[in-house]
Amino acid sequence: MNANLFAALHVAFPQDLDRCAIECADTAAELRYSWRDLERGTAMLANLLVSLDLPPGSRIAAQTEKSVEALMLYLAVLRAGYVYLPLNPAYQAAELRYFIENAEPAVLVCAGRHFGWISKLAFLAGTRYVFTLNEDRSGTLLDRAAQMSDVHAVAEKEPDDLAAILYTSGTTGRSKGAMLSHRNLLSNAQMLKDFWAWRSDDVLIHALPIFHVHGLFVASHGALLAGARMIWFAKFEPRAVIQRLPQASVFMGVPTLYVRMLQEAALSPDVCRAMRLFISGSAPLLIDTFKAWQSRTGHTILERYGMSETLMLSSNPCRALDGERIGGTVGPALPGVEIRVVDEQGQACGPEVIGHVQVRGPNVFSGYWRMPEKTQEEFSADGWFKTGDVGRFDAQRYLTIVGRSKDLIISGGFNVYPAEIESFLNEMPGVAESAVVGVPHPDFGEAVVAVVVAQAGVSLQGADLIATLKRQIAGFKVPKQVFVVDELPRNAMGKVQKNLLREQHRSLFA
Repeated sequence: MNANLFAALHVAFPQDLDRCAIECADTAAELRYSWRDLERGTAMLANLLVSLDLPPGSRIAAQTEKSVEALMLYLAVLRAGYVYLPLNPAYQAAELRYFIENAEPAVLVCAGRHFGWISKLAFLAGTRYVFTLNEDRSGTLLDRAAQMSDVHAVAEKEPDDLAAILYTSGTTGRSKGAMLSHRNLLSNAQMLKDFWAWRSDDVLIHALPIFHVHGLFVASHGALLAGARMIWFAKFEPRAVIQRLPQASVFMGVPTLYVRMLQEAALSPDVCRAMRLFISGSAPLLIDTFKAWQSRTGHTILERYGMSETLMLSSNPCRALDGERIGGTVGPALPGVEIRVVDEQGQACGPEVIGHVQVRGPNVFSGYWRMPEKTQEEFSADGWFKTGDVGRFDAQRYLTIVGRSKDLIISGGFNVYPAEIESFLNEMPGVAESAVVGVPHPDFGEAVVAVVVAQAGVSLQGADLIATLKRQIAGFKVPKQVFVVDELPRNAMGKVQKNLLREQHRSLFA
């Protein structure tokens, strides 16, 4: 039996291929894609990749804006049996150079306006082919694919064959490529299909980016595996999304999206009358947002918990008969997934006792790309993955995440790692050292703040440092404010006490 994830998605396509699969909600002219369009488009793109005579296991990297064609490219990479590497379109040259040199993609797809500088980086690193794909359905990728046959036999894959690599930073050092297999992706998608009661008559509002787990895997796989229609937003706009809620049944978002919709007067129980499920993830959902959504819409948000390395791990119940949704928690472990909370000695913690969250299951990745030592370090001796999160179970085994031992900042649903920002700041002229922390923010959940010490005799301005960072790294990583101080607080061992910095600036955006 073919273990290729695409084979399972393909089987789920409805018999009537002329049914609408994806409706674009924010294009000037009406734009709809049928299931037949997805079938033909992925076949032609897969045939293009096969025609390049790439070595087995080749990585296909994509740094493009969100579009249905970009989703088709992902599906075509699976279909052809290669490995997909999604990259945030906000990444700048220094970041992109690392990903290309580390993953060594055979093919890179980028926006046409970036072809000049990206192709130089790619060709210098040994990438053989660079294609363009634009938001308006133009580019060399589609031009070449249009010449290909629209018939393609799905490549045979084994369950543990690599399907995708997602880069996720650590608290120290460079980003790590989490290797996800066809088994990881398919087992999680099939389990969520059942647990969240996906139906073929569901309609998903897809307003998330497709370069990370939430939008690319959880949302897209859910709709495709159910044969359900998607209302597709290239970018989230709260009023536009609210206008489409009466035609939808499922919405997935990060907490920031819910906060912004709550600010719109049009949000009401009537507008949500056809909805059956609102899901939140990628960052902690504040209890105030949870309660405000209940009050305004009559719906209770389902909060769940996952990671790039593990896909989805836990979820509040979908069906009432399975239990209630409890605000501030991420629910019990999902079927087939094991979660434990342990102390420093690795012993299980009792109810309400905070400890380190560790997990295992068919959804858990095999390791980090070309980092065997780091992989070994992140797994316990008995095979559990150390998430780096700190949490506790209650008596009903609902999990609450209370902190992150790896110092991660989640801002607007995006992961920001202080060590990476600090490495850029510390290389700037006049900077002696820096510390980056996350502080509460009413819109983004957490905001990035940097504290910098200047070298002797040098005068630094926070605004100038921010302006420099904006040219180097993605916008969501750039600190909202940079403070210049005489020294950083340290403990007796000389370690910077970031907890004091967080406390000092915690009311900054209140």
